[in-house]
Amino acid sequence: MKEQMKCAALSYLRAALAAVAALYMSGITDPKILANAFIAAIIAPILKGVDPGSKDYGVGSKDK
Repeated sequence: MKEQMKCAALSYLRAALAAVAALYMSGITDPKILANAFIAAIIAPILKGVDPGSKDYGVGSKDK
C-alpha cells in the first residue's frame, strides 16, 4: 500500500508541475491561476486511482 501511495503522489506531482509550467511558459504568471492549475492537476491521478482497469495503483491494482 505504501508503494501505491508513493506512485500516486509522484504521478500527481508530475501532472501538477507540468500544468503549472505550461501556464507559466505561456505568459500566465498570476499566482492564483497557477495555484488553481496545481490543484486541478490532481484530477488525473484520482481518475487513475478509481479506474478498475488500472494496474499501477488504485482499485484495479494487485496490491490492495
